[in-house]
Amino acid sequence: MSSRRPAAFTRPPARRVRVIGAGGTIGMNGAGGARPDLDAEALIAAVPGLAGHEGLEAQTVANLPSAHLTLAQQLEICRAARDAARRGIGVVVTHGTDTLEETAMLCDIVNDAEAPVVFTGAIRPASAPGADGPANLVDAVAVAASEDAAGLGVLVVFGGEIHHARVVRKTDTTSLTAFSSPQMGPLGRVTEGHPTIWSQIPRNPTLDPPGLDKRVFIVPTTSGDDGALARAALATEPDGVVIGTLGAGHMTPDLLALWADAAERIPVVAYCRPERGVILNSTYGYAGSEMDLRLTGLIPAGFLSPQAARMKLLACVASGLSIDEVRWAFSQDDG
Repeated sequence: MSSRRPAAFTRPPARRVRVIGAGGTIGMNGAGGARPDLDAEALIAAVPGLAGHEGLEAQTVANLPSAHLTLAQQLEICRAARDAARRGIGVVVTHGTDTLEETAMLCDIVNDAEAPVVFTGAIRPASAPGADGPANLVDAVAVAASEDAAGLGVLVVFGGEIHHARVVRKTDTTSLTAFSSPQMGPLGRVTEGHPTIWSQIPRNPTLDPPGLDKRVFIVPTTSGDDGALARAALATEPDGVVIGTLGAGHMTPDLLALWADAAERIPVVAYCRPERGVILNSTYGYAGSEMDLRLTGLIPAGFLSPQAARMKLLACVASGLSIDEVRWAFSQDDG
């Protein structure tokens, strides 16, 4: 009997992979409080599971806690990932988990390449017992090297799961599976070093903002909301606002009127407060319901989280899109 594997089961050669370091817990060390330490090259060298991976490159763009990253630095990270992917190089971005979902979403917006781009990080510092960073990095490199991950947009690999940047959220502060996709679940898993991807979602329309020097706020809506926070936010003359709604797109008639007036001047994107679900169309008909909201100029965020919606709106206004163009861009998320 022949020992050759059937062609259908022969894996294509792994692509070249670049690890772009952006900081975060995955590279932190230190007793008495972890602090940034390992750059991308040192991080690769510290993970034995990467020793046999040929063509692994390192590039450090930042080495900061992700809560300290500026919008300019986030855009620099995304451009570095996109530029490598345009050359056919698979990319892994190591990033702090505090704002990983926001940088990953921005990267999905600016990335127009087919090569895989994967974000990962860690919950436990490199010096902690049971550090999860090495396993996450090995899994992320496996996905970035895989042809199965090409053309899917930006991915997040964490705790053995593969998520899409448009829908992933950090949903736990200490669990080793800290990221989830409440709207649709993971796209796949990494098992024994091999990614299996069973679903995909459409990619974001790509944008290339020259910078992110615009002001876009997230303004939640709460019970008994009298509009004071909304008026304070609008008084700062923002370039756009992402606003919360109660339930499936509801608020008081007075608050809706306030936001509808603002939406005639700037793009106002509305998300629903529950982690799962979208703003409805026609279930409720009382004043201030989703039926009233959809008659205004407010733009539904669809399945995007408030953080993802803010990054998308920021990229839109920084790219000079009109309100109607912003509305079209978000219609891709509204089903």
